[in-house]
Amino acid sequence: MNPTSTRPYADTLLQQLADYVLSDSPVDAEAESVAQLCLMDSLGCALQALSYPACTKLLGPIVPGAVLSGGARVPGTSYELEPVRAAFNIGAMIRWLDFNDTWLAAEWGHPSDNFGGILAVSDYLSRQCKDKSNPLTIRQVLGVAVQAYEIQGVLALSHSFNRVGLDHVLLVRIASTAVVTKLLGGSRDEIINALANAFIDGGALRTYRHAPNTGSRKSWAAGDATSRAVFHGLQALRGEMGYPSALTAPRWGFQDVLFGGQPIQLAQPLASYVIRHVLFKIAFPAEFHAQTAVEAALQLFVQTKDRLDKISKIVIETQESGKRIIDKAGLLNNPADRDHCIQYMVAVPLIRGRLTAEDYEDSAATDPRIDALRERMEVIENPQFSKDYLDPEKRSIGNSVQVFFEDGSAAEKVVVEYPIGHPRRRKEGEPLLFEKFEKSLRSKISEENSNRIVSLFADSSRLRDTPVDGFMDLFVM
Repeated sequence: MNPTSTRPYADTLLQQLADYVLSDSPVDAEAESVAQLCLMDSLGCALQALSYPACTKLLGPIVPGAVLSGGARVPGTSYELEPVRAAFNIGAMIRWLDFNDTWLAAEWGHPSDNFGGILAVSDYLSRQCKDKSNPLTIRQVLGVAVQAYEIQGVLALSHSFNRVGLDHVLLVRIASTAVVTKLLGGSRDEIINALANAFIDGGALRTYRHAPNTGSRKSWAAGDATSRAVFHGLQALRGEMGYPSALTAPRWGFQDVLFGGQPIQLAQPLASYVIRHVLFKIAFPAEFHAQTAVEAALQLFVQTKDRLDKISKIVIETQESGKRIIDKAGLLNNPADRDHCIQYMVAVPLIRGRLTAEDYEDSAATDPRIDALRERMEVIENPQFSKDYLDPEKRSIGNSVQVFFEDGSAAEKVVVEYPIGHPRRRKEGEPLLFEKFEKSLRSKISEENSNRIVSLFADSSRLRDTPVDGFMDLFVM
């Protein structure tokens, strides 16, 4: 294929995405610095997931013994896998505890999910590279991460796939496909071909995120999406054809079949807006629409911990999105159900003064006080929270919690509009983000390698010049 060929007949969006990832525009300093934080946090989240058998049982080759010498490494393990399977492993680990970074718009999602494909392909290419004088570096990883975040986030600004029943991991598959095909050396035509096939895959249903079917697939769906992207990239480089009107073909295209005939287009030019405004989950492994509710509940803990049996009512005010997706009454079947229930996420800190991943496990959920408090909760939409949530100048995620007692008294309503991981609180949050990462790192990686990794992240210039394969070697068990 001619790498400079143009495809005027291809859907406009496919062309725009290909042109963006192939552009040579330098990454601005702020975006690169935030991308470094995103990489660090994603690896920390991945390592934390290794403490959970529900995650680790899914890792490794798809069949026993199918390992690959010279393949991509899976952090915190000894696995060395072909890049499609490695992308699934890394992506599932990053996403498992719902503790990785977040993007909220008309569609929500977790742009760090894309690191599954990015790290797997980058490590694989680095290890296969014959020219060790010009290896792939972490700087290149950060550059394509900025692009993946931007594609996923800008497409989410004005398209609500969840309203037609599709899961947000669709956007992970699209963003990852564009950047990993570029990493693999794909031409413009090959990137367009891969993207067309990624859209033709359709979209996973959100069934596994909602009662009565909430389950663990919500924790590996992103790994599936980013690994599927690697598959499409590799297929494109083997000469697999694309489909120029994958989106717009009447009756059979993505828009008509799955999106009610609505056009899918960019809300704004692609640059580095998304990564500069991404939200970090620093304090709590909780669905992001509830982060500020948990923070509010923690402020009330001192007033509630000794009066739990005297509480008559708890009122939670939230945004429309929070009301729609995490307002849950009745039985919660598993950890995946609990970490998407705002009532559960408020009850635990009111009772225990904390919210950790362990608090979602079956053993912790048997505490009868949790459901007793849930039954006394009322969740309502606050229209101002909903408005500010969509305001591009604010992008807040406001919640309030107020506790009422049987004697007629009430605690003061606690309102938190911006979580600690919000850009408006970035300076406050960064030291805590480093603490979160280092704690995860030292729980799974040897002291010697942990020290070397911490030293690297403290020296941005040295980190960014580090070859990817050498960097990933530090995370091998």
